[in-house]
Order: sequence, then structure tokens, then C-alpha cells
Amino acid sequence: MRINVRIDCNLILRTVLREQLDELDIAYELSGPGEVFIRQELSDEKKERLVLALRKYGIEIIDDKQLALVERIKAAIDEMLEHEGEIAEKVSCYLASKLNYSYSYLSGLFSENTFTSIENFIILRKVDLAKEFICNTDLTLTEIAYRLNYSSVAHLSAQFKKTTGLTPTNFQRIIEKRKARFAEQT
Repeated sequence: MRINVRIDCNLILRTVLREQLDELDIAYELSGPGEVFIRQELSDEKKERLVLALRKYGIEIIDDKQLALVERIKAAIDEMLEHEGEIAEKVSCYLASKLNYSYSYLSGLFSENTFTSIENFIILRKVDLAKEFICNTDLTLTEIAYRLNYSSVAHLSAQFKKTTGLTPTNFQRIIEKRKARFAEQT
């Protein structure tokens, strides 16, 4: 038997963090995606136990403040894309107000650490979301383009093809063929 699942990585992260921090009796507050405020000084032994407990789940504590800010930028972008229709401001204004840094600083830091621009990262994330919609929903390409705030299906298609090498329609056909093949096997 085969089942398909959808994963909410943010929920998983928050759940694992809560479980491990509670297990170690650490007073904390989850402040944002990937951010935890520890309300006490941790002994070296307790910090090491936390590091080891989180490592089992592929979670790493980031000590470098710049890398931590890059992760906060990524999380803010994901949050923005999740609420695309509700956020009317430009990406630059949204990130600057959300993270309390100038956009030029955030943009430079992001590029320096990821070797890509914030704008390109957003395109990659939008294409990933489009793939998820194609694979997991019955939305039309027009509906997907609208949900991802594209001006047209043609704009979505152009970015999708540039990123993946396939048009969304070709990608959709491949997914449908795979689903049909798996259905035949079960």
C-alpha cells in the first residue's frame, strides 16, 4: 500500500522544539519560524544535550548572527508567500519592516551568504509552491498563477520553464502519468 502525505515543516519544527525543550526543562518562548528565546542561561552540559537532541531531527543551532538573519529572511519570505494575497506591500518594504533592517542591508547579506538574490530566491520558492499545487491540488494553472500573485499564466510559465526546464503543463502531464502508473501498481 502506498500513501501520499503533505508535510507542514513549520509545524514539525515547532513541535520538535517544544518536545525537546520541555524534555530538558528549559524555559523558552517560540518567537518566530526557526527562532527560540531561551529565558535562562544554559549550562554547557545542557546546551550540549540540546544540540544533540535537535541534531537527531536535522535541526542545527545557528550561532552566527548573520546566518541566523539569513534564515529569518527565508522564513519571512515563506510567510509572505503563504499569505501572498493578504500582503499588499512590496517585498523590500515587507522584509525591512518585519526584520527591522534596511532592505539594502538584508539584500547584501542574503546575497553574500546564499550566492543568490532575494528576488531569485522568491522566484525559486514560487516555482516550488507551483509544483506543490500541481502535485497536490486540482487547481488550474490560472488559479495557481493567481494564488502566487503572478500577473498572468504566461509569466508563471516563463519562470517555471526557466527554473525547471519544463513548462507547467509538461510538468503536470509527467505527474499525472506517474500517478496513473502508481495506481496501476497498487
